[in-house]
Amino acid sequence: MEASGDRSIAAGGSIGVAISGDNARIVVLPAEAVHWAETIQAPPGAGFLPTSVSGVFVGREQELTDLRRMLAGEGSAAVVQARVQAIHGLGGVGKSALALHYAGRYRDAYTLVWWISAESSEAIVTGLAGLAMRLCPQWAEAVGLDERAAWAIRWLQAHPGWLLIFDNVENPIHLRPYLGTLHRGHHLATSRKATGWHALAPTTALGLLPLDQAADLLCTLAFQHRPPTDGEGAAARELAGVLGCLPLALEQAGAYAHETGTDLDTYRQSLGLVLDHAAEGIDPERTIARIWDHTITAISDRDPLAVTLLQSTAWLAPNDIPRTLLACLVPDPIALSNALGVLHAYNMIAFTDDRQGVSVHRLVQTVLRTRITPEPNMWAPGRCEAEGAVAKALLGLAEEAVPELHEHWDRLLPHVVALAESTPPESLTSPETVAAYHHAAQYLHRQGRDAHTISLRTVAAAQCGRALGENHPHTLTYRHNLAGAYKAAGDLKRAISLYETTLADSERELGGTHPDTLESRNDLAAALLDAGDLERAIPLFETTFAQRVQVLGGTHLATLISLNNLASAYGQVGDLEQVITLFETTLATFEKVMGGTHPRTITCRSNLANTYRDAGDLGRAIPLLETTLSQRVAVLGDIHPDTLASRNTLAATYALAGDLERAIPLFETTLSQRVAVLDDIHPDTLDSRNNLAFAYAVAGDPGRAIPLLETTVGQRVAVLGDVHPGTLDSRNNLAFAYAAAGDLGRAISLFEAILAQRVQVLGDTHPSTLLTRSALAVVRREAQSKEK
Repeated sequence: MEASGDRSIAAGGSIGVAISGDNARIVVLPAEAVHWAETIQAPPGAGFLPTSVSGVFVGREQELTDLRRMLAGEGSAAVVQARVQAIHGLGGVGKSALALHYAGRYRDAYTLVWWISAESSEAIVTGLAGLAMRLCPQWAEAVGLDERAAWAIRWLQAHPGWLLIFDNVENPIHLRPYLGTLHRGHHLATSRKATGWHALAPTTALGLLPLDQAADLLCTLAFQHRPPTDGEGAAARELAGVLGCLPLALEQAGAYAHETGTDLDTYRQSLGLVLDHAAEGIDPERTIARIWDHTITAISDRDPLAVTLLQSTAWLAPNDIPRTLLACLVPDPIALSNALGVLHAYNMIAFTDDRQGVSVHRLVQTVLRTRITPEPNMWAPGRCEAEGAVAKALLGLAEEAVPELHEHWDRLLPHVVALAESTPPESLTSPETVAAYHHAAQYLHRQGRDAHTISLRTVAAAQCGRALGENHPHTLTYRHNLAGAYKAAGDLKRAISLYETTLADSERELGGTHPDTLESRNDLAAALLDAGDLERAIPLFETTFAQRVQVLGGTHLATLISLNNLASAYGQVGDLEQVITLFETTLATFEKVMGGTHPRTITCRSNLANTYRDAGDLGRAIPLLETTLSQRVAVLGDIHPDTLASRNTLAATYALAGDLERAIPLFETTLSQRVAVLDDIHPDTLDSRNNLAFAYAVAGDPGRAIPLLETTVGQRVAVLGDVHPGTLDSRNNLAFAYAAAGDLGRAISLFEAILAQRVQVLGDTHPSTLLTRSALAVVRREAQSKEK
């Protein structure tokens, strides 16, 4: 028999079966079967669950409690994915595990617990038929599937207190005949779909595991009978975060690590290669990759465009992907909405609160990026579309920090950066995409955020070199810009190495006095100066200044920048009178040529103020620093790195003048801003932390000063090196704090070590060396006085 069309009926055969077009079956049972259905009682503990409930199960206590309350109060519930952290649920979030453990925990409260695989209406009928075979085999063995299912329905209608679990419901409408007919027990359904339940049952949102519980689950599975070491615990937390705290992925990772002896860091680094590997005890079809394969197949059957969109999002940042960016792929708004609706229905994306963006679980992205290996010279699935969308979205956005464009840039930038960072090795990249990376990097550069451009500039330089040649002028420019990004990020070792290579190539290809060559020479000198290598920096600055005067003229901006840099370098060797004269002359020229509030003029003014301070002339230094700070706030903004530098310098000068009431709050503000804008271990952040700690020490608060300085010393050693001037400054401040706390022995030992290092690095007469020698003498006298 067949039936076609909604509510149509086909009937026939002597057993009286009718099948309707909406898949509901009507079966006429013989009187004997009906009698057994009404009189047979389920044996104690009867039921069927697909696996043991004694396995590892972490967390979910609140979910189990809520589910019990819902079922006990309303009789039916559907467990779907939750909106947790803007990420809707996925296959593998633990829906079936929650249902299984609910059944195990409350089994004694039910007369019967029966598990039904519910991917289709036929599968539901098969599951119900199994119930008849369990309770009435003497009759069920002799009849067909439909009769067995009909008997099970009659039994459920006649007996109260049972629990039916419909697992992995693909289409909620398939449950309608059962939820309406069977009312004497509880129904619990699990589903990948978040939609379609409103007319059938209330839903319980199931979220991802909290990070601590996710790490505990990983450790329990990976290390079994022993507690993890501190390093293993930290690796578990990091891997759990990368896995997005998705329970099935955690189970897969823990079981794999235990079976193979693989450490969790190695698993994390090889994630794309192991997501489809099932360790012993895990169904090969229940790996994360296989489960999502089934989901993607179902999505493709409904709307192939939705799969294209999903594959494209795999290469972008996981959160807040703007609709405007996706519209570059699907200009028809109806088609875009329909495709996103299908992805949302299957919990593969979540909408942002304003519905103008979507989010994708980062593990979904990993699977999509690594599931298919493209042929040589072919695009990975979705990659071409993602690059095209980004390039198109950036067209027309000015690189300048135009206020009305900030919102557009801020929303697009994470996806441009993610696209660059996810570039497969040796992949194809279009010229339009390289231009988009450069465009975005220049926008960040104008905002003073060069440290955030490394991934963009790395890909742009590599792709330009591949397309135009390693020594093409465009390639040299991109490589020079990448070196500047390393310098801004505090990675002076790589910055200097790349500057040196680029300078040598520029000299060979462009000539020794070409403006681009002079720029490379100047910036190499600046990086060397930051690294404390004055012996190489000063001659380079002097050469560059002389060449720029000759080639560009004495009042060219680049020439004035060289003069400013040269004066700063002279200031670090202690010739302050010469430096003050040089800065005053340079500032006057800057003001005449560039104007009083040009960023370069403000930088020169700031350098002059710093030199006044270093020379002990605080009366001239502080007003000039206050002016510089207010100008930078007005011209560059409140959190531009140069503004933060002015705020830090002004706070340090207040402290030097003994005005700690103004210095400490300013230091604290600057430190928090630098952590947010730059990084926790950026050299400028370390400078702020060092200055704040020293201010605490001067204020008589060694309890706050010493731990902060010890942390800063360790960070500066790791970032800058053991004998960098910044590291020595922090060590000197720590020695001072020990002395202020009365720990003179440690203070003397540390001052002696610092003095030896400063003599070696800076020379015997450098102001910093003299300062350390003076402090050491004072502490020694104090120690001798106490001994007497």
